[in-house]
Amino acid sequence: MVSTLTTTERQVALLLSALVALAGLALAAAGRHDPLGAHGFMILVYGLVCAGAVARGYYGPEPNAERLARYYDEPIKAGLVIAMAWAVVGMFVGVWVATLLAYPEATFDQAWASFGRLRPVHTTGVIFGFGGNALIATSFHVMQRTSRARMPDQLSPWFVLVGYNLFCLLAVSGYLIGITQSKEYAEPEWYADIWLVIVWVTYLVLYLRTLARRQEPHIYVANWYYLAFILVVAVLHIVNNLAIPASLGGAKSFPVFSGVQDAMTQWWYGHNAVAFFLTAGFLGMMYYYLPTRAGRPIFSYRLSIISFWGITFFYMWAGSHHLHYTALPHWVQTLGMTFSVMLLVPSWSSAGNALLTLNGAWHKVRDDATLRFMMVAAVFYGLSTFEGSFLAIRPVNALSHYTDWTVGHVHAGALGWVALITFGAIYSLVPLLWKRERMYSPGLVELHFWLALAGTVIYVFAMWNSGIIQGLMWRTYNDSGTLAYSFIDSLVAMHPYYVARAFGGLLFLIGAVVGSYNIWMTIRSSASAPRERFGDRPVAGPAGASAAEPAE
Repeated sequence: MVSTLTTTERQVALLLSALVALAGLALAAAGRHDPLGAHGFMILVYGLVCAGAVARGYYGPEPNAERLARYYDEPIKAGLVIAMAWAVVGMFVGVWVATLLAYPEATFDQAWASFGRLRPVHTTGVIFGFGGNALIATSFHVMQRTSRARMPDQLSPWFVLVGYNLFCLLAVSGYLIGITQSKEYAEPEWYADIWLVIVWVTYLVLYLRTLARRQEPHIYVANWYYLAFILVVAVLHIVNNLAIPASLGGAKSFPVFSGVQDAMTQWWYGHNAVAFFLTAGFLGMMYYYLPTRAGRPIFSYRLSIISFWGITFFYMWAGSHHLHYTALPHWVQTLGMTFSVMLLVPSWSSAGNALLTLNGAWHKVRDDATLRFMMVAAVFYGLSTFEGSFLAIRPVNALSHYTDWTVGHVHAGALGWVALITFGAIYSLVPLLWKRERMYSPGLVELHFWLALAGTVIYVFAMWNSGIIQGLMWRTYNDSGTLAYSFIDSLVAMHPYYVARAFGGLLFLIGAVVGSYNIWMTIRSSASAPRERFGDRPVAGPAGASAAEPAE
């Protein structure tokens, strides 16, 4: 990492590391009688480790001008490795959480191991740790290749990547010691939120700077989705996390919104986090890696643009469908339900566009597990978006809400769509970035695919059955007009489905471990490097290299 930085960038990196360490020291001192102090100490150590890493390579030779004739891929490599590490950790905790629902004694009588603390560790580890790092890494790759321009500097991408993972570490460690503001997908407290804003704005500026340097007049549609993901997530995060700290020496804060306004703001954020973090960003991934892997142009570029604007507009209004039958005004609930149903059009446009792109390449889907990951992801995207629109309809929501049906729906999207498209993109990227002919073991890619697919199907079907049975039991009355089943009765009925859910999650976790091993062995492989792909360079560089001249 440090060897790719110029002397000036190394100096700035040292300064930034020192500032982070000083901020950690200040928080540790101010919060010495509060859990904030533990996070202050963690930030201090993180800053010192970064400073030590920079100092260790500070006097190394500067990179030569030839570097500008190549894309800057080192942060991308690091981001992919970190993403897979978070995948294993987050999915392991997810299996543990699923096991807790079937066997509650698995907490071992420890407060930190309770469901309420482990569950956000799982969601943050998988969504933000695994998904976020994969999005950052792939966006760096896509924006350079589709712009045919190198990133404008070497330090900004490292600041984004290292800073983002500091936020993730603060989040998951905070949950275990009881630091949370109890907002779905937005649990970290005020100081972590402020840090993420700094990192995310840097990410946005870096993306815009790279696009401004582009050597292609056209901005490919994948960049539209990535840019929407970056920009809208920034707005969502800032508005939903507006809060006043109870004390600068404590972790606790109070939101500026209250009551039903706070609930509406939270689910405007929560559903649009699904829309722009878990949908738009990964659609950007799909629109680049699926056509390139299939060797086919996207079926309809116009359809992809229509889908982009439909998703961008419709999703913004859909969050209130999470609050049916609550104190939220009825017209707002109806508005959310209406736009949720309308979302089916742009969502199926993208899913259909992806599958139609494979026309003429289905033999590759049969033979190439990496492409099959992406194909199945597109299918799950279509299924889960249909289900989401269906569940947003108020009479259906009356049965499904607060049941495991919602959990099944979320994981059909998270496992079947987000994780599978990510694994497909990573398997496409790893041999390319590390200059290998192929993955270390195509057989292990095949094994990972079937483990992931089997785990997803078992998990989702278990939760569909569980949720529908729950909803029906909770609304069944006897002849005297009282409930026929107690809540405990429904829990007993759910037990076999919870065991099945844990088993499905275990299969998915094993697949992630297999994939991590395969990726690691590919990186370590001593196989001869293939000839660089034609055109896989910026259009022009100071050393005279050109995309029209393949490297020897």
